Amino acid sequence: MSGMESFLVTPEDLKHHGHRTVDWVADYLSCLESYPVLATTAPGEIAAMLPRSAPEEPEPFDALLADVDRIVLPGTTHWQSPGFFGFFPASSSPPAILGELVTAGLAVNGMVWATSPACTEIETVMLDWLVELLGLPVGFRSDSLGGGVIQDSASSATLCALLAARERATRGGAALADLCVYASVEAHSSVQKGARVAGFCPANIRLIGTDEAFAMDLGALERAVRADRESGLVPCCFVATSGTTSSMGFDPVQAIGQLCREEQAWLHVDAAMAGSAAVCPELRSHHEGLELADSYAFNPHKWLLTNFDCDCFYVADRASLIDALSITPEYLRNDASESGAVIDYRDWQVPLGRRFRALKLWFVLRSYGGEGLRRHVREHVRLSRWFTGLVAADPRFELRAPPALNLTCFSHVGGDEVSEQLLSDLNASGRVFLSHTKLAGRYVIRCCIGGTWTAERHVEMLWRLIDELAPAL
Repeated sequence: MSGMESFLVTPEDLKHHGHRTVDWVADYLSCLESYPVLATTAPGEIAAMLPRSAPEEPEPFDALLADVDRIVLPGTTHWQSPGFFGFFPASSSPPAILGELVTAGLAVNGMVWATSPACTEIETVMLDWLVELLGLPVGFRSDSLGGGVIQDSASSATLCALLAARERATRGGAALADLCVYASVEAHSSVQKGARVAGFCPANIRLIGTDEAFAMDLGALERAVRADRESGLVPCCFVATSGTTSSMGFDPVQAIGQLCREEQAWLHVDAAMAGSAAVCPELRSHHEGLELADSYAFNPHKWLLTNFDCDCFYVADRASLIDALSITPEYLRNDASESGAVIDYRDWQVPLGRRFRALKLWFVLRSYGGEGLRRHVREHVRLSRWFTGLVAADPRFELRAPPALNLTCFSHVGGDEVSEQLLSDLNASGRVFLSHTKLAGRYVIRCCIGGTWTAERHVEMLWRLIDELAPAL
């Protein structure tokens, strides 16, 4: 054995250590409830536990696993905890974990079809499966003019949509400085960030007010478009949100889409969280008008048991996206790509390299099936409606937004300071984590029920804590 080989960790080592690591992960998932949901460390505490320099000599694997327990776990906010009710869920599941393991083992870069045909073709088929499972427009299928691709997040999907919209408008003769982007004030911050990255003038990013349900005000949008047209500006891209981050508000996609058609502008629909609910036919009301969209995105890594990162991004016309993102250097030319018979997903995203993200999605869809995913979503919606009913019936609380899917927004009638203190006390318990937002200027507590392991008893526990900690009237 050469000197170099003696330092390699072998496949046999992988078998031995791998079994132990999988056991560690399974044990962790089995005892999630024993950990405080929020990390218990102070800023800089984790860094102080690490050596200032990398080791010169190999360390035993036992030391690595021991330091996961000693260093990593205390500094971890346990997103998979059944007591995690904050933000939106970041769901994982055993099949997704195993799919990720196989992805890491294969370690392919699927930048073009030729670099890993399985990486490309499984992704294409998975995106088509989801079109059918979620009842999406058939124009998003790969056997149409459109198709789907897996991005890392909805933020990247929004950026790609903005780039495609910009390219289509400028190729049509419009000046970049004249292009306008429209979204509601409740749209995700990635819309503003993406527009700036894509080169749109910050002064031409229009954040439109909302109605009492925190959905984009169509009248305000129409007035903004009319004013821009009268000023010589060009409406370029409209971003409609189906399920806003703060309140799960749903913009009127049908009406916005019709306005986009009139203006020959791009319509992107961001359904990052709520999109997964469409696996249930009775939860597809937000699909109305989706056939008018140029692009659409949702995150299976939020509510469909598929760990981060996995955003499904669809376009109705793939040519517009490819025109915006395709650059082909000589070293990437190959017969398969030149034939036009394959998809090169490097042309559907900003980075060149890409992971085999579809593998974990494949594992999940096959392990749970459509019916398993529907049961998963329906149970969380049921629990959320039950929780909302408890809040609405308690005179100490007010609902601050129309309840939708798996999100309840509420506050204490005693005012913002009381609500803020209640949230702080809940999170300090170590048993739950909820997050907050502001709606119509008021401090609001958000309860989102969507964790893989969250069951009725965990929601009951949450309500008991709220009942105990909330001040009486």
